[in-house]
Amino acid sequence: MLPPGESCSTEEGRVLRARGDLRPEVTGNYRAHWGEAPVWWQEWLYYVDIEGHRVLAYDPQAGEEKKWEIGERVGTVVPRQGGGLLIAGDSGFSLLDLASRAITPLGDPEKDRPDNRFNDGKCSPDGRFFAGTISLQKRAREAALYRMDTDRRISRVLGGVTNSNGLAWTADGSTLFYIDTPRLAVQAFDYESGTGTLHNGRTAFSTEGRVPGVPDGMAIDSENRLWIAFCHGSCVSCFDQGGAELHRIVFPCREVTAPAFGGAELGDLYITTGQPAENKEEEAGRLFVVHGLGAQGVPTHAFTDQIGQSW
Repeated sequence: MLPPGESCSTEEGRVLRARGDLRPEVTGNYRAHWGEAPVWWQEWLYYVDIEGHRVLAYDPQAGEEKKWEIGERVGTVVPRQGGGLLIAGDSGFSLLDLASRAITPLGDPEKDRPDNRFNDGKCSPDGRFFAGTISLQKRAREAALYRMDTDRRISRVLGGVTNSNGLAWTADGSTLFYIDTPRLAVQAFDYESGTGTLHNGRTAFSTEGRVPGVPDGMAIDSENRLWIAFCHGSCVSCFDQGGAELHRIVFPCREVTAPAFGGAELGDLYITTGQPAENKEEEAGRLFVVHGLGAQGVPTHAFTDQIGQSW
């Protein structure tokens, strides 16, 4: 493993030194129990503290931070085009009003599965909210990936999941990349815009034995390269769609959970981290940023209500 902060590129199994200035820096003051699901929206970075039961917002320009108490574990957060945020957690899908702090339940498709909770999620280019569940008892294939359509109807789109994690759509919206962590692989699906259905599921590439840790959250850049956080592995790695590892950025803490592009021209990479049970790492749980990647993210997709639909 390289020293914390060192970047490397890989080619045909060979590890090559690359730009040493690509060092993750701690940003903001909040320290999460378990940070996850960062998303950039209107010059703010939103993310969740799952075990702290909070949604956080961070303005890196002003250094301002805000937090909302949710009262339960919350696995993911996405912006709503009409205002507010959608979240998914212990009680399923909900709407969070930022001003009043009111939380409006929208539906829980797994009420009958108390050992499951919602985990990572994102909105598709056509404005739907996808979020998946995780088996807290680590029971194989007892979780699922769900879709909330713009009319608030919730559908199961993929079963047989164990630990639903990163999602990312290509720039043209035609392909969804998806991580079910224990598979140690990135799956790909053809995405049908207009219906939100998935077709032609396949393994895009495996990460098993190639990168330390397990694949967790994921972001995509404007060139359709995938940036994946490796929990228990102290790193974020960048892959092309064929699975070649192009870059690796190593962190000073083990539990690296999820990346998101943000900042000016979406040129910065923000990364959440978590604290292990017996934490002895000073910077575990902190929010990090990496500047100067030479990569640019794609604009965040928000949940889009149907015309005339009120909440």
